[in-house]
Amino acid sequence: MTTEETIAALDRGEIRVAEPDGDDWRVNQEAQAAILDYFRLRQMQPREVGPFEYHDKIPLKTGYDELGVRVVPPAVARYGSYLSPGVVLMPSYVNIGAWVGPNTMVDTWATVGSGAQIGANVHLAGGVGIGGVLEPPGATPVVVEDGAFIGSRCIVTEGCLVGEQAILGAGVVLTASVPIIDVTGSEPVEHRGAVPPRAVVVPGVRQREFPAGTYGLPTPLIVGWRDESHDRMSLNDVLREFEIGT
Repeated sequence: MTTEETIAALDRGEIRVAEPDGDDWRVNQEAQAAILDYFRLRQMQPREVGPFEYHDKIPLKTGYDELGVRVVPPAVARYGSYLSPGVVLMPSYVNIGAWVGPNTMVDTWATVGSGAQIGANVHLAGGVGIGGVLEPPGATPVVVEDGAFIGSRCIVTEGCLVGEQAILGAGVVLTASVPIIDVTGSEPVEHRGAVPPRAVVVPGVRQREFPAGTYGLPTPLIVGWRDESHDRMSLNDVLREFEIGT
């Protein structure tokens, strides 16, 4: 396919930057390369949307009624992203190459970065930052799997994965280099780059020695596990049970 054909296929959801492959994710390097080429090929153009004026290379996504998507002004999704039926965009931003699954809520001031893969029935709460990953070719994008809840002002970057039904409490920061520590057992267990399915995660601190002294670094902590009884509760009730704010 040409670059234009690839971007159009991404926009229609016919191909994705990354797709589930068993227990792993398979990256579509050709789609990533096409997005980068698309930026190089496009020219800056002014665009008027009602009272708003934009000046950009990438057109805006259109046809929300046919897609069955609710978009609250001034939410923006770029052409080349895909929004599944039942998606709700509060005033938020979805970048090119992103894929958002059915019945997912992208809440106010949340951002979904280029190539990010967001599953079905996910809630990205207010101010969540989902990072974009397109380079180097083959790099795994940020993935949030089905049924996850990402609390207010969380940040997920550098190709991190949030497993199915996991809950991130408000303010959790996930990067590939920062350990996620399971403190539910008698000894800590470290994970890197991925939150296990159904984990309940809160912000924590670990102490590190530096030449100038000892200082605390932010470290996500797994403090519990979502069970079947939690599935029948509202997410707010689950968070309260684990003493987590949203």
